[in-house]
Amino acid sequence: MTSPGPLHLAIALDGAGWHPAAWREPRSRPHELTSPRYWTELVTTAERALADFVTIEDSLTVPGDALLPAEVRTDRVRVRLDAHLIAARVAPRTANIGLIPTITTAHTEPFHVSAAVATLDYTSRGRAGWQVKASGGAAEAGHFGRREAPVFTEDDLATLHDGRLPEYFEQLFDDAADHVEVVRRLWDSWEDDAEIRDVATRRFIDRDKVHHIDFTGEHFSVRGPSITPRPPQGQPVVALLAHQRVPYELAARGGDLVFVTPADDVRAQLILDEVRAAEVAVDRSGEPLHVYADLVVFLDGDSESGADRVRRLNEVDGGEFVSDAAVFTGSAEDLADQLVAWQSLGYTGFRLRPGVAVDDVEAIGSSLVPVLQRRGIFRTEYSASTLRGTLGLPVSVPNRYAAQQA
Repeated sequence: MTSPGPLHLAIALDGAGWHPAAWREPRSRPHELTSPRYWTELVTTAERALADFVTIEDSLTVPGDALLPAEVRTDRVRVRLDAHLIAARVAPRTANIGLIPTITTAHTEPFHVSAAVATLDYTSRGRAGWQVKASGGAAEAGHFGRREAPVFTEDDLATLHDGRLPEYFEQLFDDAADHVEVVRRLWDSWEDDAEIRDVATRRFIDRDKVHHIDFTGEHFSVRGPSITPRPPQGQPVVALLAHQRVPYELAARGGDLVFVTPADDVRAQLILDEVRAAEVAVDRSGEPLHVYADLVVFLDGDSESGADRVRRLNEVDGGEFVSDAAVFTGSAEDLADQLVAWQSLGYTGFRLRPGVAVDDVEAIGSSLVPVLQRRGIFRTEYSASTLRGTLGLPVSVPNRYAAQQA
């Protein structure tokens, strides 16, 4: 099977892994889930695998479905660390891999998000991104008391998967679109050469090159400028997970990457068509969205197959593992075939969700990557110093306010 070009890989990190019983595996180190060493080792293992980037999951509730009432089960991981702070901690310990923490929009201020991600871009020397998450659950809203959110049942959520979006969620994504726009404007509020730092003339900045953004919308009114100079990448990478038209359009308006969840070959093509239709619907111009397909992976090991691992984990957890993304079990060769087949449809790359973090991140590097390299479709070293460069995005991003002045 031939490939249309180099293949891109990313890894999605979430606690002990995407299977709820992953923390009970012998090598999972549950006592270290809140330790810096655990996260540093996971990300450096992903970097040795030459992954484009890692995403780090986060939410404003304990792990689980944020839209449903909190689960009472105590045999699953029920803690989180702040994803942005994890990325900031591992940034100095890595050199090439992109770092994309999840930061929610509904209960955070875009001014704070802008400064946080810009700072991460500085500490990582140009490898930062932001996975946008529109948080809509009642439990999350209850932490803040500033807005009300409906309580959803499992039947309500089934309508979401059918493509029917209640008005509440339409408003939530409108809010997220404004949030992204404000963050991007704040990143541009300092021109690249706004800092003079001239001791002799006692001028640290050129005030004419620091701009108010004066954004007024339905959800935000933000004057700016940012307190943080323009990030090294100009515009750090913006990504989001999307499952249907409205979030596809949000990605098309303000994103660089979109993560999607095809269940099979037919859906893989249909989803690509829907993403491209969303770009047309919002009049996206310039660089097309880079589309990454998500897969939960349980790779075969020396002593146990991926399928057997899932069966055993399901027995431990007391139920069948289900995911919004397709679940792959099998050999590295078979997974490589699957990735190449979907890449030929037009996918930019793939975000692999390790079923058991410690085991499967390592297996991606030791088993899958060598297979892809032997086929000549995956890098043998990093060739760019920034995340935008690694992804093939334009590395020189014009500043909107400098362009307006010119």
